[in-house]
Amino acid sequence: MCGIVGCVLDKKVAPTLLESIKTLEYRGYDSVGLSTVTDKINIKKGKGKIHEVDEKLDLADLDGNTGIAHVRWATHGNPTTKNAHPHNDCKNEISIVHNGIIGNYKDLKQDLINEGHVFKSDTDTEVISHLIEKYMAKNENLLEAVQKTVKELKGSYALAVISTKEPDKIIGARNESPLIVGVSEHGNYLASDATAILKETKKVIYLDNKELIELTKDNVKIMDYDLNPLEKKIETITWTAEMAEKGGYDHFMLKEIHEEPMVIKESLSEESKIKSIVRKFKNFNRICFVACGTSYHASLVGEYLIESLIGKPTDVILASEFDYFKKTLDDHTLVIFITQSGETADTLEAIKIANEKSETLAIVNVVGSSITREADHVIYTRAGPEIGVAATKTYLSQLICIYLLVAYLSDENEELLNKLYEISELSEQLLSKEEQIREIAKNYTDVNDFFYIGRGFNYPTALEGALKLKEITYIHGEGYAAGELKHGPLALIDENIPVVGIVPPGPSRNDTYTNLKEIESRGGDIIYLGANNDPSILEKENKLLFDPRIDETLAPLLYIIDLQLLAYYISIERGIDPDKPKNLAKSVTVK
Repeated sequence: MCGIVGCVLDKKVAPTLLESIKTLEYRGYDSVGLSTVTDKINIKKGKGKIHEVDEKLDLADLDGNTGIAHVRWATHGNPTTKNAHPHNDCKNEISIVHNGIIGNYKDLKQDLINEGHVFKSDTDTEVISHLIEKYMAKNENLLEAVQKTVKELKGSYALAVISTKEPDKIIGARNESPLIVGVSEHGNYLASDATAILKETKKVIYLDNKELIELTKDNVKIMDYDLNPLEKKIETITWTAEMAEKGGYDHFMLKEIHEEPMVIKESLSEESKIKSIVRKFKNFNRICFVACGTSYHASLVGEYLIESLIGKPTDVILASEFDYFKKTLDDHTLVIFITQSGETADTLEAIKIANEKSETLAIVNVVGSSITREADHVIYTRAGPEIGVAATKTYLSQLICIYLLVAYLSDENEELLNKLYEISELSEQLLSKEEQIREIAKNYTDVNDFFYIGRGFNYPTALEGALKLKEITYIHGEGYAAGELKHGPLALIDENIPVVGIVPPGPSRNDTYTNLKEIESRGGDIIYLGANNDPSILEKENKLLFDPRIDETLAPLLYIIDLQLLAYYISIERGIDPDKPKNLAKSVTVK
C-alpha cells in the first residue's frame, strides 16, 4: 500500500521519479504526486491513475536534481487531490511523502493548530511536515528536525523529506514500513521496494526499523535515532528490470502464470538449503503456520500435508488474529510465517510475538525484507518480482517450499521428492490448455456467484480459486469443503450458480464426485477438474483434465493454475484490468 521514490541525481530528477513510481502502481493507489526542490518546492499531484494525472499536469516537467514521488492508497482522508502526497508545510519550504499510519496524529495536529499551523488536507501525514517546520524554525537543520519529529510519532512510517533550506539532500526514516536505499554512480535513491529502482541500480541497502537516512548525490549516511552512524551492507539484486516488465503479454498476471513452470524449478533449487534448515530445528511437537490471504491458503495445504503424512499437530492462524493465540506458544512449537513481500504489517507483528517463546521460520519471496531479519530461519521462494496484485507464481513457489519442507520433516521422503520434480514439466503441458479455458470463461461473464469445492488437500485450492475470482472479476466466489455442502450451501444451488469441482484421483475422489452429482441433480452448472483417465469426467462438457500421475496429494501444485487462468479470462471478458483490482494493494504494510 502506497509507494515512495526519492532521488538525488546529477541530472533533472522528475523524469526518473515518474518512471520509477509507475513501477509501484501494483501496490494499489488512488492518487499520485511529485515534488522537486530548487529555490522553491515544485509540486504536482492529483487524484487518479498515473497516466491520467500525467496527461493533465505533465509530471516530468519539474526542475531540480532532488525530488520525491508517491502513489497513495487512502487510509486517512478521502482519495482527493488535496489529500494526495507530497504534503508541504505552511511556508512551502518542506515537502514529504509517507507510507504508513501515524497513530497519534490527532493529538499532534491539535497541538500544531494551537501553535498557529494551518492544515490543507485530511491526512495523518501532514502533521509530519508541520512538525519538521516547527523544529527547523528553532534553527535545527533538516536532519535534526526530522530526528526530533520521528521521536514524536507513534505508528508506522517510511518517510522521504526535502527542503529548500538544503536542496541537495533527502532525509528518510523507517519504522514498521519498508524503505530501501539504492546507490549508483549517477546519484542515490530511496524507494519502498527494489522494483522501483531496478532500471537505475541493482545495488541496495535494506533499512531496519528506527533508522534515519541522509541522502545526497555522492553519499549515503545511515544512522539510528540518536544520530549514531551505522554500518550497512550493500547487496546486489539478482532480478532484472526486464523481469518486472510484461515481456509481450497483455497483463503481468498472465505473464506471471506463464512463468510458473520456471518458478517451480527455481523453488526446487532450494532443496539443499531446506534440508540443512530442517537439521537445525530444535525438538518440537507442534507446528503453527501464520499468514494472510493467498499465503494463508498455502499454509492450509501445509497443514494437510504435515498432519496426514507426518502426524504432527498443526494449526493455521491468520496473522491479523494471531494475538489471540499467543498464550498457546511454547519452546516446543515451530511457528512458520509465509509472506510474499516480507513486509506485511500483521505478519511482522505476529513474528515479534512468536519470537518471545518459539522457534520461527519465514518462507518469503523478497530477499532482505523485514521478516528475514526477524525469523530464526529463512527459506526464499525465488519467484522473482510479482507485479500483478493477485498472487499467482508466488503461491506456487510457496507450495513447492512447503512440500520440500514436509519431505525433509518426514522419514519417508524419497517418493514425494521424485514426484515434485515432475511438476514443472507437467505445468508446461497444462498451459497448452489456455485457449480451452478462455472458451469456458466466456460462459461466465454475467454470473453473480460461484462455488468452488474440494476435499482434503484440495479444499485450500477451492479457497484460493475463489479468492482469485473475487480479486480480479468482482464476482462473489466461495470455496467450500465438499462435505460441507449439505450443511447449508446446498440451499443456494440452482442453474444460475456455477460450481468448480476439484476431483483428482485419490481416496477422496468418489466422495467428492458424489457431492458434484448432488449439485448436478439440482440444476447446478459444474466445471470439472480431474484426471484425463477418469471416465466419469471425460463425458462432461466443461472439463479440465490432468495427467493421471498427479493424485490428490500433489494436485494443489497444478490444479490452481487452471483456476488462475479461469479467473484471468473471466476478468478479461468482463473488461476488467486483472493487474490492478480496485481497492486492493500488493503489499499490505498497514494494519
